[in-house]
Amino acid sequence: MEYSNYNKNAAKKYGADDYGMRKYVMAFLKRGPDRVIEKEKADELQRAHLDNISKMAEEGKLVLAGPFFGDGELSGIYIFNVSSIEEAEKLTSTDPAIKAGSLVMELKEWYGSAALMAVNEIHKTIAKINI
Repeated sequence: MEYSNYNKNAAKKYGADDYGMRKYVMAFLKRGPDRVIEKEKADELQRAHLDNISKMAEEGKLVLAGPFFGDGELSGIYIFNVSSIEEAEKLTSTDPAIKAGSLVMELKEWYGSAALMAVNEIHKTIAKINI
């Protein structure tokens, strides 16, 4: 059964297969062994972490990122627009929080909606404050 509102151009733009899906690499950010205690250093590291997230999103490599609520082991997620775990590993190694040992990542290939590719474009139109 095909959808009557299928948009061939959008499917091509977002790299969708016939099901409207595509492969991504998902990163689970976990609390690392070297958590920064001093507020000033922690704030500085967080700023560098957020700047890196923005850079990867601007490059089209990061589709989605965000923290989890609470103070558990899982800190947040990234969804990368890359074809392999190895490529995602290279990107995660650029994160200052990973370099500092404040965060560690677990990477998994993931199959999800190709519409996620539009998230960053849409986000820019609804965010009042830029991180």
